[in-house]
Amino acid sequence: MSTKRIAGLLSILSVFFFHLNLNAQITTPGKVTGVAISTQSVDITTENAFATITVYSPDIIRVRMDNKKLKPDFSYAVIGTPVKTAVTINQSDDAIFITTDSLKTIVHKNPFSIIFLTNAGDTINEDEAGLTTSWVGSEVTTYKHMREGERFIGLGEKTGPFDRTGSGFTNWNSDTYGYTPSQDPIYSSIPFYIGIHHNINYGIFLDNTFQTDFNFGASNNRFSSFGARNGEMNYYFIYHTHLADIITSYTSLTGRMKLPPMWSLGYQQNRFSYYPDKEVLRIAETFREKNIPVDGITLDILYMDSFKLFTWDKQRFPDPVGMTAKLKSLGIHTTVVVDPGIKIQPGAPAFERGLKDSVYLTYTDGKYYAAQVWPGWCYFTDFTNPKGRNYWSKEMKFFANNGVSGIWNDMNEFATWGQKVPSNVLFDFDGRKATTAEAHNVYALEMSKAGYDGARMASNERPFILTRAGFSGLQRYCAIWTGDNVASDEHMLLGVRLMCGLGVSGIPFTGVDVAGFIGTTTTDLYTRWMQLGSFFPYYRNHKELNTRSSEPWTYGEETLDNIKPSMNLRYKLMPYLYSSFFESTQDGLPVMRSLAIDYTFDPLIYEDPFQNQFEFGKSVMVVPVLSVQTFTKLYLPKGMWYEMYTDSLQTGGNVQNVEIPDQELPTFVKESSIIPMQSLVQSTEYAPTDTLILNFYKGSVPNTFVYYEDDGKTFDYEKGLYYKRTISYDPANTTISLDKADGQFISKFKNIAIVLHGFDDVSELTINGKKTELAETRFSYLAEQSIIDKSVKTVDVDFSDVMITVIKNDGGKITIKY
Repeated sequence: MSTKRIAGLLSILSVFFFHLNLNAQITTPGKVTGVAISTQSVDITTENAFATITVYSPDIIRVRMDNKKLKPDFSYAVIGTPVKTAVTINQSDDAIFITTDSLKTIVHKNPFSIIFLTNAGDTINEDEAGLTTSWVGSEVTTYKHMREGERFIGLGEKTGPFDRTGSGFTNWNSDTYGYTPSQDPIYSSIPFYIGIHHNINYGIFLDNTFQTDFNFGASNNRFSSFGARNGEMNYYFIYHTHLADIITSYTSLTGRMKLPPMWSLGYQQNRFSYYPDKEVLRIAETFREKNIPVDGITLDILYMDSFKLFTWDKQRFPDPVGMTAKLKSLGIHTTVVVDPGIKIQPGAPAFERGLKDSVYLTYTDGKYYAAQVWPGWCYFTDFTNPKGRNYWSKEMKFFANNGVSGIWNDMNEFATWGQKVPSNVLFDFDGRKATTAEAHNVYALEMSKAGYDGARMASNERPFILTRAGFSGLQRYCAIWTGDNVASDEHMLLGVRLMCGLGVSGIPFTGVDVAGFIGTTTTDLYTRWMQLGSFFPYYRNHKELNTRSSEPWTYGEETLDNIKPSMNLRYKLMPYLYSSFFESTQDGLPVMRSLAIDYTFDPLIYEDPFQNQFEFGKSVMVVPVLSVQTFTKLYLPKGMWYEMYTDSLQTGGNVQNVEIPDQELPTFVKESSIIPMQSLVQSTEYAPTDTLILNFYKGSVPNTFVYYEDDGKTFDYEKGLYYKRTISYDPANTTISLDKADGQFISKFKNIAIVLHGFDDVSELTINGKKTELAETRFSYLAEQSIIDKSVKTVDVDFSDVMITVIKNDGGKITIKY
């Protein structure tokens, strides 16, 4: 045999053995070899894997798979359990069929693959033929067939366009100071997304705490995929006809927030860093002197003694109890930053208690893990250890004892100098034991849980906890903000998309550093961002060290005049905002809503710049604008819309160019909307006047709004101390109804002012069968007074002529015929 022929044969053999070796590294399930059917689940054995498919509800199917035996079930994210469901499970020689009243699941046997169908037989989602699920070493990935025109949204705090199609993402909580508008990953990990195609939408939640990766057609035109670097393939498939219901089902699994304290919904003034105490009080008093509403001031790390946790710098803050008490007398609450690192300082009480209770992270050989951060060398509490969470919960009393109302969890990815926690650090993982790879992404979640549980044990007062990092389920304990952003138009719009992404991922209480944490903010940018921030769930202004001050008066009187109306508007809309937060506690839907929630299949809402438009609650649509714009292009989805500040009626389904006044952003109200308001206050601690203002907008579709009220401070609402009533608008029968109030709380409002928008042909009302005079007057959302007599001309803003009548608010049922 010639040398050339031998060389060629060897080459062929080497390629053969290469592919043989490669195939040995990649494992697929193969064909099904065993099936065991139970009432709501089926256990499946394949040639190379084990799987359990469980019906969690008529709309939720859980899929667990591993190429080894499945471990005992455990999750930090999921608190929901299967509900009793009418389900049929049977099999043929070729497939297993799982049917509920909402969807069908078919598991093909040779090879193993899954398809989800509507009961009408339309394909919702299916494994990509030939790929399905596979393991490469310890890494597991499920490949899904990508439908023509399919969109993907969600994954929480992800940069880039709101529609994720064509991109890939990684979940690994990271400290990303000054992140770019396309950087990934950043601070938090929410492995839940929603797919949209052919008037169908579905959700997939991958419950795996290792680093997870998602591909929505990045570098391929064949599939979308999701996978984890280790652990099980463990995902929940959710199907509903309406996208909002997918979010509701997802939060039935991962939990919903409790009502936050009302003060946390007011404006928050932050700085890295306010000191000493005299400066803090000067800032607070200036707000009051200038009649600028504010509810909170936040202290960054310079309040501590050399950055050491559970301390005050006694030179800068000699009397923290006195300072926080003085702030409370001004209607202002104090929030302080808290980092997870405990300085290694023998003799320090908190440090020693941690040693005594053995709560710090260790290496696998039992020695404590130490890393440098702000205080120097630190140990870190193991929040995946019940002992560690209990220790932290008890230490939180330090802040309550000093009059602090809010806790701001920072650096909890967790961040260290060097940004590389070794892989051989050992976490308790609630007794299961885990290393960094598995525990990293849930560290911040469990830190927030420890702080929340400590606050609940200490008092009946609702805690406010803010976090920088987290995992699915964080909404149960805290709000989240989007970290160290940059003062730029690009970041202002990015922040909107980040919050909308978090919102469709089950997290309602979100915010950004308004005006940008890093860099210089121009006057125009400051104006537009502060106006925009008044519609964010968490309204926080924050600026880094050695930069221009960012309080509302620091940009001049003209700027203050341009931002103050929007700040005032937030406080006047507090009944609407607080009721929207209550709704979130019931159904998981966000306060700040991407248009995708209500207009899922409208392709224009995903386009730039319309992807940045959002709804504030379910009635108001806000259009962000760049700082240099005097005109902007906007899109009104299908339906009728009222321009909020003029009552001009617009027909939806079209794109238009509009001029942008100095004092307001383009803001629209949906037809048939119901918006409750109150008089202007300078803090949520202050009582408004005794008249609740109910704005009704004429429309062609019926609508309901659940008005909610309680003390705004305690958990007494869980004992029935709340005031709730459903308000309805029925255009077909020309009636407005206020159902009888539910709950034992007495409303702070004694009267109700009914404000009618667009009812130009109405001349009288009948209230509970009794004719009532209508008063035609002028109304403005932006005026310091909301209802202004015609003879008063003190505010230079746009007015709408509306019709108003005032009735007694006795809590009984009210029917208004127009």
